[in-house]
Amino acid sequence: MSATEETIFKDIIGKTISKIFIDSNREKIKFIFDNSETWLMYHSQDCCESVTIESIVGDLEDITDSPLLQAVAISYVPEKPDNDSETWTFYRFSTIKGTITIRWFGQSNGYYSESVSFVKEDTYVN
Repeated sequence: MSATEETIFKDIIGKTISKIFIDSNREKIKFIFDNSETWLMYHSQDCCESVTIESIVGDLEDITDSPLLQAVAISYVPEKPDNDSETWTFYRFSTIKGTITIRWFGQSNGYYSESVSFVKEDTYVN
C-alpha cells in the first residue's frame, strides 16, 4: 500500500520571505526571511540514493515580499513491486500573490532515506 504524509510548517506562516536561492545542483534551497531567519530545504545525501528538485511550478516572486498564508509538505511513497524505493515530496507555499509547488523526487535501493528536510538554519546538519 502507498503511504502519504502531510506536514504543516506553522513556524513560518505569517512570516515574509525576502530572498530565495537554489543551488546549481538542484539539491538545496535557501529561504531568507525579512526578520533575518534563514531556512534550508535539502536532503542529506548518503551512499546509494538520489534526491533532487524535479520541478518548481509557479513563480517564486509570488511567495516573496508578502506574508506566507500556507506552508505545507506532502510526501508520497508509492508501492513498488521490487525492493527499490521512491519518494515524491511536494512543498506548497502560498501568499496573497499566488502559490508555488516545489516537487522533489528521491529514489534508492530501499535501504536509504529519500526524505527532504526543511529546517531553520541553526538546526541544519550536513
